Amino acid sequence: MERPIIAFGHDSEGEPIAILNCGHPQHVRHNPPFINRPWVTSEEGRNGMIGQMLNCIRCDKFELPGNFVPYKRTSVFTEESLPLGLRKDHSTKTGVWGKIVVEEGRLRYRVGPLGVDVELSPDNGGIVIPEVLHSVEPLGPVRFFVEFYRAPDEGAPVSAASPTSPASPV
Repeated sequence: MERPIIAFGHDSEGEPIAILNCGHPQHVRHNPPFINRPWVTSEEGRNGMIGQMLNCIRCDKFELPGNFVPYKRTSVFTEESLPLGLRKDHSTKTGVWGKIVVEEGRLRYRVGPLGVDVELSPDNGGIVIPEVLHSVEPLGPVRFFVEFYRAPDEGAPVSAASPTSPASPV
């Protein structure tokens, strides 16, 4: 999935990393003749790449950024209380991830742009990728909620610990 570069940093070994708007870091090395990215070698070159798109394979794998923290949670929805808007295609804002937690029953989770159509259950939750259209549909009686995640430095202080990498919905 293509994501814009929003910043640059370095890993623990000093290798350059692009930070994508989804929150994932990605190495951007200049290692000719295999990888030819001379712009990585200067601050001016890196700054000129802000806004350029890179393929984020971690988004393709529904991988919640490891340093993101929970900051909000919906009430529990049932097959009767599920808002119509969640049954239709909708998305979260830039940088906002979600975790669908099914307490009881089953829920159909569709992510049309990525060709995902899976059944969620208490043993198999779903990850919501920022800005990607998705919908849910109850498969009989169900109880679930959505927990939202963001980068730890955004908004009000958050006291929750960093989440572990959840399972992929596919």
